[in-house]
Amino acid sequence: MTQPTHPLASGRRRFLGTGGRWLVTGALLPLAQPALAGLPDARSLSLDHTHTSERLALVYALGEQFVPQALSSLNHFLRDHYSGEAGLMDPQLFNLLHQIRQELRAQQPFQVISGYRSAATNQTLRTTRGGGVAKRSLHMEGKAIDVRLPGVQLASLRDAALALGLGGVGFYPREQFVHVDTGPVRRW
Repeated sequence: MTQPTHPLASGRRRFLGTGGRWLVTGALLPLAQPALAGLPDARSLSLDHTHTSERLALVYALGEQFVPQALSSLNHFLRDHYSGEAGLMDPQLFNLLHQIRQELRAQQPFQVISGYRSAATNQTLRTTRGGGVAKRSLHMEGKAIDVRLPGVQLASLRDAALALGLGGVGFYPREQFVHVDTGPVRRW
C-alpha cells in the first residue's frame, strides 16, 4: 500500500523539478542566489577586484552542474581590466579557488589582481613590465588568475594551492599575489 503524498512535498518536488531547471538556466538567478547558497551541494565564490573596485559573490555550481548565468557573471567580472574585453574563463578555475578557500577555511573574498587578459594587453605588459609576463600566458585562455586572500599569509595561500596539485602556482611576494591556473602542474 502506498503512502499518501503530503501536498507540500509534491509542491517542493515540482519546484525542484521545474523551478530548479529555471534556476540552473539562469532565468531566476539574481533572485535565487540566497536560496542556492543554502543548498548542501552549492559551490560559491566571493571576489573583490583590485582594479575595478567591483565585488561579486555568487553560487557558480550545484553539484556537478555549473550555473550558466553565474559563469557569465564571472566572465564579465574577470574581464581584461585594461581593454574591457571579456573572455571565457575555465570553470575549473572557479573550482580551484573554491577548494583553496575551503583548504584555508577562509571567509574573506579573494582579491583579484588579474583574470582574463587579451593578447594585445598581454603583449603590452610583456614589453613594458620588464619581464614576468609569459608570451603564451594562460590568462589569455581564461585558465589563470592572480589573487590574494585578506587575513591569509601569501605563503599559506601558495602552499594551499600547491597542496591541491591541480595546476600551476606562481608566488609573487613583492607584488603581493599568487598566480593559480588550470594548466599543467608546475611552480615558480
